[in-house]
Amino acid sequence: MGTETERRTDNDQVFGFIGGFAMIRGVLARPLASYYLLIASSGLLLVIGLTMVFSATSVKAYAEHGSAFSMMLNQVLFAIIGLVGFWVCQRLPAGTLATLGIAVLGVSVVLLVILDVLVALHGAKVLAEPELGPLKANLLWLYLGPIQVQPSELAKLGLVLWGANLIARKGAALGYWRELANPLFPVVGLLFVIVGYNDLGTMLVMLAIVIGLLWAAGVRLRIFAGLGVLGLAGIALLIAAASRGAGSGRAGEENYRLARLTTFLQPLEKCDADACYQILQARSAISEGGWFGVGLGKSTLKWDWLPAAGTDFIYAVIAEELGVVGCVVVLALFAVLAYTGFRIARRVGDPFRRLAAVAITTWLVAQAVINIGGVVGLLPITGLPLPFISDGGSALVVTLAAIGMLASFARAEPDAARALHARPPARWVRLVWAPLPPLPPPRRPAPPRPGVGAVPRPSAGTGAGAGAERRR
Repeated sequence: MGTETERRTDNDQVFGFIGGFAMIRGVLARPLASYYLLIASSGLLLVIGLTMVFSATSVKAYAEHGSAFSMMLNQVLFAIIGLVGFWVCQRLPAGTLATLGIAVLGVSVVLLVILDVLVALHGAKVLAEPELGPLKANLLWLYLGPIQVQPSELAKLGLVLWGANLIARKGAALGYWRELANPLFPVVGLLFVIVGYNDLGTMLVMLAIVIGLLWAAGVRLRIFAGLGVLGLAGIALLIAAASRGAGSGRAGEENYRLARLTTFLQPLEKCDADACYQILQARSAISEGGWFGVGLGKSTLKWDWLPAAGTDFIYAVIAEELGVVGCVVVLALFAVLAYTGFRIARRVGDPFRRLAAVAITTWLVAQAVINIGGVVGLLPITGLPLPFISDGGSALVVTLAAIGMLASFARAEPDAARALHARPPARWVRLVWAPLPPLPPPRRPAPPRPGVGAVPRPSAGTGAGAGAERRR
């Protein structure tokens, strides 16, 4: 009797698992599943980000501005601007986005050149401060009067749109080096130099974007091997040429990029306390959190013990306050975002949309991996923010605009577009939220296969008897 009961229990569990998987497959098979997964995952990451920015910056904000809410309210303002960018990009057709790519890339290149020139002139003692009239440089930020912008964030978006449009137009010709070299290589090389001069981490993300674009375009492996050698050589040159005086505007000739790399490669117990201070404090925050954390807002290391607690190392604050569970939730949301982005790329039919979806997904996932890997000690520290979560206006606005493009592509999936046209939302919803996507061409019925209910036609010049003779 007991054996029969155990057998029934095991069968119920098996059928329960099968039923659960079937339910998940049913949900994912719905026409707008990609759109809702994208909105849900990015929306939850944004909410977590605003919450953790307040928690990580409240002490510093109160000490500097007299209000614990000042930095968080600033981030909320940028989130609102970013949501406006999301709304605009979700409404724009693919042709408009492709056309805007060259303009966005051109503006970002001009701003990056101005930033690098001001930093270089200050490093060469030509300028007492890295500023000229209304223009002022501060590390990776450029001030245009009262407006603060990080040009490298805009360059990521420009590279995605311009690169996707260029590669989509070249098509099968990308199999030749000559087509890759004109004008992709010169523009990307220029972009890598002017970005990598100040910000090696962002240059690595842009390298990931280019790899994602070429992979989605089906470029041959030997071309990837050649590009890999060139990329590694360029990174090595930037590391060898970097100095603290040139890269950040501060005095000193120590090669800070090489110091970060050597610090990463040596064991922590043999590392100098000053050189490894940031990673040691991050490890301490992670170990303090345990499985469930010390509680939201109760971090102790954010009291000026952990440098960049609200920006580059906010994941350590998440680990301390929310524990392993909170870290896994963040990782799971990024995994859902990655799955959704590549799912959209696989389902859309337009080459530009497919390439842009792969590039945006690669950009956000690669940046998250580099940031989290640096915090937990699996990768060298690069100073990259965590998408959606770190404090930073330019990064958040550009990220939400990119998510708006992905949302537009998700609505343009053939099944999603047909479903929206079959039951269109109210006119005011289309005016306020998003217009209907273009309707894909009708599906062509598959030709019948001989032997499966289909009778082959006799060819011209032969009679029915000849056809019957052939069938025998």
